[in-house]
Amino acid sequence: MNHTIKLVLKGLLLAGVVLSALTGCTSPKEILYFQDIDQVVPQKIQAEYQPVIMKDDKLQIIISGPDKSVVMPYNFTLNNGNTSGYGMSPTNVIPYLVDSQGSIDMPGLGRIHVEGMRRTELVDLITNILVERGLVKEPVVSVSFMNYRVTVLGEVRNPGTYTMPSERVTVLQALGMAGDLGLMADRHDIILIRDEDGKQVHYKIDLTESQILNSELFYLHQNDVLYVPQSAKRIASGTTPTGLWSIILSTLSTLVTVATFFIVRVAK
Repeated sequence: MNHTIKLVLKGLLLAGVVLSALTGCTSPKEILYFQDIDQVVPQKIQAEYQPVIMKDDKLQIIISGPDKSVVMPYNFTLNNGNTSGYGMSPTNVIPYLVDSQGSIDMPGLGRIHVEGMRRTELVDLITNILVERGLVKEPVVSVSFMNYRVTVLGEVRNPGTYTMPSERVTVLQALGMAGDLGLMADRHDIILIRDEDGKQVHYKIDLTESQILNSELFYLHQNDVLYVPQSAKRIASGTTPTGLWSIILSTLSTLVTVATFFIVRVAK
């Protein structure tokens, strides 16, 4: 009887080894973020970060002032509504599309080259034009992006393109919107693809190291793409998560059958 029980225990041990191999024996060092966070020296947050305007951007530009009739020609909405003064903004304003030359056409102001400008710089430019030409008294200009999007692909729970509610979007926020990384994601070599000066460039991000918190890559630009590759173990196994769990369950079922067989033999 003791010999049989030893065989059962050996079978259980063998199954444990097999299951460990199938699951890849993932260690905390492979999945934990910011493992050196205690060594990071606090630095000033990039509070002054602002994205630059690019071709194909959609800009919401609202001009307000004390006289509704004066600002009305500058603000077009889907229902022909207009701003009525300070602090009033239409919710369905028609955006200005930055064309292939990097410019927009504004009624009463003409063609304005905006590519490469920051949002606040465009606000100052439009405000100065209105004042210098005597078009609007005490104008208040608002400019915001209507297509501030980033795309997250690869080993995340919900890959896709996301429209961001703010211009200050971090890598972590984008990954959070995509449901975070899966256990089989490679956290060392996340790829950031970005358009810079008309060229597509890419960078590598290692989420296991805290230096990303102080990196210029921490804040995303509009139209950035984050690609999370599979881990080397996932690629080597060539097994999808669903297939992996099928193998695990099959192995467990076989283990239970074998154990039951030996226990019945012992009972006899």
